[in-house]
Amino acid sequence: MAKKITEKKPLFGNKRSHALNATKMRQKPNIQKATIDGKKIKTTVRENKVTKKDSE
Repeated sequence: MAKKITEKKPLFGNKRSHALNATKMRQKPNIQKATIDGKKIKTTVRENKVTKKDSE
């Protein structure tokens, strides 16, 4: 089982149409599985890019 490491939370807000109708929306972080040092973890893609760059 992959361990979740990220602290990111969903972003909340309203979608607005041209008529200014407000519809609740939720934008989830891009969480994906990655293997670092033989351990499977769940991080966002942005955090994954940084950790891979640091390990090189």
